[in-house]
Amino acid sequence: MNRARLRTDRIATYIPAEEVKPLCPHCGREIDGLYQQQLDESFGKAYLWFCTNCRKTLGVSHRKGFWMG
Repeated sequence: MNRARLRTDRIATYIPAEEVKPLCPHCGREIDGLYQQQLDESFGKAYLWFCTNCRKTLGVSHRKGFWMG
């Protein structure tokens, strides 16, 4: 990490997000990408997001159609 790019405030040190990769809470490895799988939903679309390393679920998102508010 390039220390010259760090910005220090009175309370915290800010690190640019592109220099830090999140860790998978299941396998502990860096998340380089995510797999996405669309689930069958009667209203809108639902997506399952999972780790490319261990393939364990990281989250589910649901998108309703524009007519549903």
